[in-house]
Amino acid sequence: MGFIDKREAVVRVKIPFSLSILFLLSFIVLSLQLMSSALQDTSQLGEMYTWLLLSNAVGTVCLLALVSYNIFSLARRLKKREAGSRLTRNIVLLFIVLSLVPAGTVFYFSMKFLHQSIDSWFNVEIDGAMEDALELSHASLEQRVRWNLKQSQRLTESLHNKPIQEISLELEQVREIAAANEVTLLSKKGKIIAFSGLTPSDILPSLPITSLFLHVQQGEDFVGLASVNGGLVVQTIVGIQPRKNHFLQIVYPVPERVNDLTDSVEFAYVRFQEMMYLRHSLKISFSLVLSLVLLMSFLAAVSVAFISVRGIIAPIRDLVRGTQAVAAGFYEQLLPAKRQDDLGFLVESFNEMVRQISRAQDETRISTQEIERQRAYLESLLTSLTAGVLSFDSSLNIRTANQAANIILHVQVMRFYGQNLTQLAHGRPDLMNLVKIVHPLLEKSFDIWQRNIVVDGPDGRKELLCQGTPLFSTEGGYIGAVLVFDDITDLIQAQKNAAWSEVARRLAHEIKNPLTPIQLSAERLQYKLSSRLTQEDAQMLSRSTRTIIQQVEAMKHMVDDFSEYARPVRNQTAALDLVSLVQEVIVLYGSDPQVEFALHLGAQVPLIKADAVSIRQLLHNMFKNALEAMDGKGKISVKLQTLRKNSSTVVQLAIYDTGCGIDINQAKNIFEPYVTSKQKGTGLGLAIVKKVIEEHGGTIRLDSNYKQGAGFIMQFPAVFEETQQ
Repeated sequence: MGFIDKREAVVRVKIPFSLSILFLLSFIVLSLQLMSSALQDTSQLGEMYTWLLLSNAVGTVCLLALVSYNIFSLARRLKKREAGSRLTRNIVLLFIVLSLVPAGTVFYFSMKFLHQSIDSWFNVEIDGAMEDALELSHASLEQRVRWNLKQSQRLTESLHNKPIQEISLELEQVREIAAANEVTLLSKKGKIIAFSGLTPSDILPSLPITSLFLHVQQGEDFVGLASVNGGLVVQTIVGIQPRKNHFLQIVYPVPERVNDLTDSVEFAYVRFQEMMYLRHSLKISFSLVLSLVLLMSFLAAVSVAFISVRGIIAPIRDLVRGTQAVAAGFYEQLLPAKRQDDLGFLVESFNEMVRQISRAQDETRISTQEIERQRAYLESLLTSLTAGVLSFDSSLNIRTANQAANIILHVQVMRFYGQNLTQLAHGRPDLMNLVKIVHPLLEKSFDIWQRNIVVDGPDGRKELLCQGTPLFSTEGGYIGAVLVFDDITDLIQAQKNAAWSEVARRLAHEIKNPLTPIQLSAERLQYKLSSRLTQEDAQMLSRSTRTIIQQVEAMKHMVDDFSEYARPVRNQTAALDLVSLVQEVIVLYGSDPQVEFALHLGAQVPLIKADAVSIRQLLHNMFKNALEAMDGKGKISVKLQTLRKNSSTVVQLAIYDTGCGIDINQAKNIFEPYVTSKQKGTGLGLAIVKKVIEEHGGTIRLDSNYKQGAGFIMQFPAVFEETQQ
């Protein structure tokens, strides 16, 4: 199995790492022991100690490098969030704390005791005495310097308000009074005006002036110690009042005894510091050894932590990999159980859990497949239904919808998934009536209900048969509802058409039979009696018989309409070019100058499958109605175009006139038989048109958006759709 190979790889890395750590620790301990022995014999400090210190440093650096590599690897695993990385970090930190706290405490007190012990080997009073002597010599010199400065200031006071030539002549006298080595008169810019030395051969000052003169020009007197020919002298520069335009430099000798005593004190102090060197070396050496021991303890603890945690983390990593495999769906892989401790028991428990999950997964897969088959069956069943189906949750939010619901409602219902039914009718006034009736029933009814609801959709008026059923869980709780609705417009219309056809057939039969005898009798009465009556009576007879004959003719026309409405569909259908047929019929009406025809053709209008005679009669009826509505003058617009409707292609024929239009009260029933606004009409014209169109698989509706007259939109299936199918 994959887990066993990875664990063997970990073991192969573990052995050389442990041996390297053990070798380095042994080497460092041996070097520290040799350093301790070397410190006991001071003669070996210059020879053996340096090499031992270097060897310990190299070993410690190697150990530090190994530990640093492990820490870097741990940080990289922590960044990747690998299994066991956080536990490794915690264990290593615990080892560091457990090692540093006692070792640090011992180190602190050992260093303190060591320093105190070494300091007790030397007389600390001598150290204080030497420092006091050195401070005393410095104080003596400072006092000498201050006295010389005051003496120079007193001498310059005696030269106030004297001409510069007189001061130059008195320099030798000033030097003798001050017992100085040199006296120099300087200008404001630092140039030498006059000079007086201890010997006639001295013509220039022995000390530089330029570097100090900037300080003096700021109004402050200068005094300091300097070295001339190996001896100390006191150099002073003091301004001559009142304007300090000239300065006087006086160089005083330091007494030889004071100079010798100062050198003696400094030499003794330096010697004492050299003697103290051994004490500091011992302190540093022992401190270095203790520091190396502390560092070695720390690194050893970290190394042992990394070595120990490997054996603990390996089973945990296997568990994590096994868990990831289970999460990925691989239940065949089991972890190797080679340990008999608690981790081994955990591995065995994990393997048993994987076996149980595998069995449960198989059962779940079988159940899921069965549920998926049932779901696919239900989806196929819902898709094949011609009735629309909507399901709702307990809050009456839409959950599912079939394709028939989209077609009937003219909306993609699933776009409103999880929304209320009222959101479905937002922006759709034609669906508001449906929602207003259905939504309260779904909310309040906990029983099966059924309603017939009329909807004025984009394709005209529809009548929907709606049935709602509440859904309950096995515990009896309400979990939602199902709404099933079907478009029964065609069914109701077919029933109406059948009823009207039967009525029309019976009327035509019952009325047509007596019409001929009535007409013949009227004509016979006119023929027999007209010569026997007076002129006045003969005229009255003529008017009466003529009226009877005209009404009989009108009755015959009505009977013909009844017969046309009741006549069954013609089966002589073929591919018909509707564009050419419309153009031919329009030509028949084009001779009337008071009527304007406007034909608008779309691109590539396909053929339809229809009976040419029926469609021609349909066009005549539509144009005749338009002319009668316009009183014989106006404009008739005809539009032919191709449209996509419910994943199929239809040819749309639209006819618009500029007549009086349709009364709003008759608009909903305009295609019903005997519905007409004409005084002499039978009301069968549009009913016959609708019947013919429906017999050809098409639809007709009134264009309610057209307000300049009456507009009718007819749609026929394109013939190439059938060819492709």
